[in-house]
Amino acid sequence: MPKLTVEGYGTFEVAAGKRLVLAVEHDAGVDILHACGGHARCTTCRVEFIDGEPAKHTEAERQRLAAKQLTGVRLSCQILCDHDMTVRAISRLAGSGRPDPGPEPAPVITPPAVWEEAASPVGEP
Repeated sequence: MPKLTVEGYGTFEVAAGKRLVLAVEHDAGVDILHACGGHARCTTCRVEFIDGEPAKHTEAERQRLAAKQLTGVRLSCQILCDHDMTVRAISRLAGSGRPDPGPEPAPVITPPAVWEEAASPVGEP
């Protein structure tokens, strides 16, 4: 079972293949936002990776981050827990002014994942 460490919350064993947004919320007990219900539309489920960032992105995650011009963050709704990871939950219900975190994300990635390897930064091989 992969280990998920959430900065300020501890380390937790999570089921292999579980969506990161659900592991952060359910296993670590973090009030992470997911306003669109985990469909890669809102970017409220953002996390920063401290260690173990996956090399792959879903096409939906890559497109949404590019459209919002977000760098240095990932969408936890588009990541599966398949190895040990350490993250910082930066998009939380506390202080957001929202009444709730959003609709419960489904256990499977939506829209259906089309995986892409992370591209090298511009100018690097």
